[in-house]
Parts: sequence; C-alpha cells; structure tokens
Amino acid sequence: MKLERHSKIVELIGKKEIETQEELVEELRKAGFRVTQATVSRDIREMRLTKVATDNGKQRYTVMQNEDPKIEKYVRILRDSYQGMDRAQNLLVVKTVSGMAMAVAASLDAMHLHEVVGCVAGDDTVFCATRSTDDTLLLMEQIRKMLLG
Repeated sequence: MKLERHSKIVELIGKKEIETQEELVEELRKAGFRVTQATVSRDIREMRLTKVATDNGKQRYTVMQNEDPKIEKYVRILRDSYQGMDRAQNLLVVKTVSGMAMAVAASLDAMHLHEVVGCVAGDDTVFCATRSTDDTLLLMEQIRKMLLG
C-alpha cells in the first residue's frame, strides 16, 4: 500500500501544482487512498520531497534527486557546458558550448530525472523531450538549481 501511495504521490505532484500537505492529502483521498496528514508528512520526509518556486510565484512539491556521487559529475558537466535554455511545450532546448551537447544530453539522461523522456544532441544544442509542458517547467527549475549549486 505504501509503495502504491508513494507512486501516486509522484504522479500527483508531477501533474498538479500541489503547494501544501493538506492539498496532497485531499488529492490522495480523491484517488481512493485513506490517509492522514501525519501519514503524508512521513511520506514527504521518506520520499525526500522538496518545494520549488513556480513561475507564478507559488511553490510546489517535487521529487528531490538522489545525492549520488555520480550525479555531481553530471551536474559539473552541465555547469561547465551550459549557455542557456528555452522551452517549446514539452521540449526543452538547452544550448551548450560548441562540442558539448552530447555530453550534456548523456548527463541529463544518466541523472534519471523523472520529467525526462530522452535527449537528442547536436554540436551545441540538446533537445530534451519531457512528458508534459508542466514537466518542462519543472525540469527547467531543476536545471536552474543544479547550475546555482
């Protein structure tokens, strides 16, 4: 039951801008789960969820990525190569220094970010497909956080 609930939480926070534990409790109840605020609070801690700012000035829950030592290597590649990014619906376009797009694409794929379906790279441009427009925004926020360190 816990695994199913955790899976549903990831799905819900990926689809909706859930700002509070109370909202998450309500969404889980709508989905047929019998939960309390205390249960959701424990789930948030166990799943290492964090809040990120949205473009409209609110906050929302998101899955915090594992602190795997290999991840830092991928983040360093991103930081060293990054020139800019823009979005086109569910496609994130990342501009890199010349010759580094393939390394950035491989790094984004290797990080196993929930929002990323896959990446295609040229010389200085990465096209990163996401599951939805909302996921593109979440991915952009995650990349901004990685760049800031």
